[in-house]
Amino acid sequence: MNYPIYLDYNATTPCLEEVVETMLPWFGQHFGNASSKSHPYGWVAEEAVEAAREHIANLIGAKSKELIFTSGATEAINLAIKGIFEYYHPEHQHYITCQTEHKAVLDTFKSLEKKGTEVTYLPVNQYGEISVEELEASIKPYTKMIALMWANNETGLIHPMDQVKKIAEKHHLILLTDAVQAAGKIPIDVNGVHLMAISAHKMYGPKGVGVLYIRHNHPLPKPLPLIEGGGHEKGFRSGTLNVPGIVGMGKAAEIAGRKMMSESLRTEKLREQLEQGILMIPGTSLNGSPASRLPHVSNIAFEGVEGEELLRKINKFVAVSSGSACSSISPKPSHVLTAMGLASELGRSSIRFSLGMNTSEQDILNCIEHVQKVMQELRG
Repeated sequence: MNYPIYLDYNATTPCLEEVVETMLPWFGQHFGNASSKSHPYGWVAEEAVEAAREHIANLIGAKSKELIFTSGATEAINLAIKGIFEYYHPEHQHYITCQTEHKAVLDTFKSLEKKGTEVTYLPVNQYGEISVEELEASIKPYTKMIALMWANNETGLIHPMDQVKKIAEKHHLILLTDAVQAAGKIPIDVNGVHLMAISAHKMYGPKGVGVLYIRHNHPLPKPLPLIEGGGHEKGFRSGTLNVPGIVGMGKAAEIAGRKMMSESLRTEKLREQLEQGILMIPGTSLNGSPASRLPHVSNIAFEGVEGEELLRKINKFVAVSSGSACSSISPKPSHVLTAMGLASELGRSSIRFSLGMNTSEQDILNCIEHVQKVMQELRG
């Protein structure tokens, strides 16, 4: 198949060849169950899992024993939020999050609201930024958690996590962060964080595996398990471990740690080139903060064109999206852009470009040329 240029790395990334090669023996030659404690097949698999756990821990500044493997970030987020809710149940509880969070967070909180939980959804300004003063003012005597993503998946905005950490610490609150888009792209660490979700397939690892960091040696509680049946992963998440996937995630984390800084500089330079070319088109504007954002993400609004037609024509030659991969089939405008105050029409005609390791300067030049051509066609 003749694929278009891929500029949708926030939706998913390709498995690096080195990652695939590292995974392959664990499908056949080393097929043991990591929970089989009585023979070498299990021992070897368990050693591989623990080595991967160490690589991932190094990437985020954690201890390996604090990482719980899951099927992905959505499960990790559900475990974090619902597990804390169950810990405090039947107390009346209050949680603080943000209107621009990923649906994995927002939908989970919506389900808890049906059970009587109180949730504050912080608004954002035109750049997608929260007010840390408003965050602190929202805290109540029965607040249990602040849930705030490290970096936004649609605009790339990076939240002021250092300030948020201080607020959580000051008020003795659990801090959960969805660090899916940040991990492996920018330096992050778990200092001051109690729960952190990351995913392998956003950093050149396989789909179907993720991690929940759970802070140890702290008086604040840990989540109760949602999946039981064998006590795997220290009792937090039962089920046979996906050894090939975990090995792949470990390798991806190791590579990300080595390449993060150089790749960040490279993609930021390409993104600037992309924006210079596209923002020359009349009626285009950048969505989000031009300063505090991930180096590889650009979200651009195209005025005066119909959103679905724009996306369809651009995707013939350049694979991009109008928002989160989990919501991209919806004709509705992105909830992130709506929260930032964009009109519905402009929200629907906004496109997220996200660059990655395979993006070349020629890809960017070809993308600019194609977008310019599409806009000329649509505007007659």
